[in-house]
Amino acid sequence: MPTTATINTPKGTIEIELFAEDCPETVGNWVKLAKDGFYDGLKFHRVIADFMIQGGCPLGTGTGDPGYKFDDEPSALAKKHTGPGILSMANAGPNTNGSQFFITHVACPWLDGKHGVFGKVTSGQNVVDTIAQGDTMDKVTINEG
Repeated sequence: MPTTATINTPKGTIEIELFAEDCPETVGNWVKLAKDGFYDGLKFHRVIADFMIQGGCPLGTGTGDPGYKFDDEPSALAKKHTGPGILSMANAGPNTNGSQFFITHVACPWLDGKHGVFGKVTSGQNVVDTIAQGDTMDKVTINEG
């Protein structure tokens, strides 16, 4: 059974399959942060219609991180932003991953090879599509298969 995540928001629930087998470092980082409660209560600080929703900044500004950065994982960079519901690391350039992530509304091929893909929405894309800037993640729960 795959590792999954549930993001509870005031607008509904987003269910995500995490690519733990293919991208163990990226998924491991995100899972640890989620289990530590890092994401609970944080805002989706950047929302762009017909593109994506972004969250995971403890400052709510897009400039924060968990106190460290980690390198891009080649297997995550190899995955493509093929459509709606792709979960990917937000970064400020190569090897600057931390806690910020985004979920796509549409295919975003221009991001391929620049942002590590590590999961996909399996239920709740309609919720992703209704998230507005400033909406919160009430709780992120991990279910390890």
